Amino acid sequence: MVRIVHIGYAPVSLKSLNQHATGIKLCNGFIRNGHQVLALSDRDLARSFGFGHRRLGRIRFNKMIRDYCRAHKPELMVLGHADMLDATTIAAIREDLPGLRVVQWNVDPLFEPDNIRRIKGKQGVVDLTLVTTAGASMEKLRRTGARVGFMPNPVDHSIERGRVDEMQNPPFDLFYACGNPDRPKRVVCGHPWNMEEFMRDVVARQPGLSTLTPGLFGQPLLTGAAYQEALEQAGIGLNISRRADDFLYSSDRLAHLTGNGMLAIIERTTGYSRFFGDDEMGFFSSLDELAELIARYRADPAARMRVAGAGRRRYADLFNERRVAAYILDAAFNGTNETTYPWPDHPA
Repeated sequence: MVRIVHIGYAPVSLKSLNQHATGIKLCNGFIRNGHQVLALSDRDLARSFGFGHRRLGRIRFNKMIRDYCRAHKPELMVLGHADMLDATTIAAIREDLPGLRVVQWNVDPLFEPDNIRRIKGKQGVVDLTLVTTAGASMEKLRRTGARVGFMPNPVDHSIERGRVDEMQNPPFDLFYACGNPDRPKRVVCGHPWNMEEFMRDVVARQPGLSTLTPGLFGQPLLTGAAYQEALEQAGIGLNISRRADDFLYSSDRLAHLTGNGMLAIIERTTGYSRFFGDDEMGFFSSLDELAELIARYRADPAARMRVAGAGRRRYADLFNERRVAAYILDAAFNGTNETTYPWPDHPA
């Protein structure tokens, strides 16, 4: 068993209302696998040290983390978007604890230059970097001595606990949540869209379609328990990220949809047809095909429930929180393979 310090997002203040955060699921996975986890929120701690301003508290936070690790002596440090933690502090902690392994994970897109900058800023002091994009885009992060690998977005049925796949007549036909519908535009089937215009197009093709669209058309973007409640109210979930041409890149929304029993619909170019069949998920390559999928499953609730249930089971079998957490530990200490963890681009 391993003692782990996990630094990143943690719901410890009213500024932290994301119950579905990847960091929470990974902590659950580590603990359920028998490990000890000490979870810290770098942003909230820095903010508390800086009288409400995290930049002002950054120096004190970094000193505190070094002292904290000296006291607790973790064997593994896991960093999830821990932007308040300086690379120099990680290097100092490693001097204090020579056997320590350090892993950073990142769920943001690799086509964002600032995200690449943040990841690279710690590559010299971590043993391993895991990202939720596979394939050619990972080459941006490869350099001598820097191990990089793919990590799937985990699902956790203690969090994604809805069972829309067992509801014949949910309140809404289609769910899509989007925080910034036009900044930047999202590329769908090769065309850049303001997502409000996109959803108007979807609705225009489907007379009588009922939609639940937090963040669009003046509706508030939901957080906390309200977001989970929304995820339990629609039969079909539209999974559209910023773009669909980066292999296996998706926002973690895909885990939210499938985990709650929605029939997830996603562009074929994402590559998820590698893992899921048409009897487990809906794939489209054009707006006409998307409209056909929505119409078919609206008209046949039994088929929608069957496919959504199969997708929920398959996603949880492949990418549950315990399996992804075990993968991180094996990648840090032992090595991994596609027999045990059936996804591509293992750390190298």
